[in-house]
Amino acid sequence: MSENPQDAARQTVMIAAFEGWNDAGSAATSAVEHLHEVWGAQDVDELDPEEFHDFQVSRPILTTDDEGRREIEWPTTTVATATLAPSGRRVVLVQGIEPSMRWRRFCRELLDIARAHDVRTVVTLGALLADVPHTRPIPMTATSESVGLQAVLDVEPTAYEGPTGIVGVLQHAAAERGLQSVSLWAAVPHYVAHPPSPKATLAILARVEELLSEPIPLGELAEDAEAWQHGVDELASEDPEIAEYVQQLEEAKDTAELPEASGEAIAREFERYLRRRDPGTPGEGKGGGPRL
Repeated sequence: MSENPQDAARQTVMIAAFEGWNDAGSAATSAVEHLHEVWGAQDVDELDPEEFHDFQVSRPILTTDDEGRREIEWPTTTVATATLAPSGRRVVLVQGIEPSMRWRRFCRELLDIARAHDVRTVVTLGALLADVPHTRPIPMTATSESVGLQAVLDVEPTAYEGPTGIVGVLQHAAAERGLQSVSLWAAVPHYVAHPPSPKATLAILARVEELLSEPIPLGELAEDAEAWQHGVDELASEDPEIAEYVQQLEEAKDTAELPEASGEAIAREFERYLRRRDPGTPGEGKGGGPRL
């Protein structure tokens, strides 16, 4: 008897993000760092940096520990696990720097670790620079190569063709192994590309929360996002050309979204509010929509 894609998707989930080409404004890796902290994840594995990094590109860093000893931090990829309360769902978090070489081997090693932890779904996080205004909600894109997940989740088929990063390669490798896979991307305003980008990180976390139906404590992130927007407002107000450009982006964005005053978006937000009040049953949002 074949397994229902929705049931399979509720098993252990791997969430991965990588610094570099896939991580505009450090939004994606900041999201994984936040999940690591609020979910109390414990590091359980790492990949040997000697095999995957050009140290002239991703240089090691000299540090001093609490006892005054000099140490070298090598650019590596770490794997951590967490068990979420009250659902008991297990999550595997992957964070590192996009490797310089041996991408296929890199993905094989990560997916071998995923198999050892009984991961059934891989969620990759990314962020790209785009012509979007900082004053509007951060656009999010969710795609999947898994036909089963396309059927039960609000995600589109993967249609992109062109140069890709390690996020795209990992997602494709996961699908080739028969794993469910979803890729989430945030669009970061290109004129404020310097990290951090807390508003984009917040948008990624909201989508992760929605997919997993697991409440994510936000801490001070919402306040950081608001402060970030106010700061960009001030910078734009001091430069007439930037202010005019932002206004053009706002008009283009608002025109593109009309007349879709998106009842679906309102329903999603209300569903998220209900989950925060009462986490409910894993895999089902209060609104009854299917989730990972």
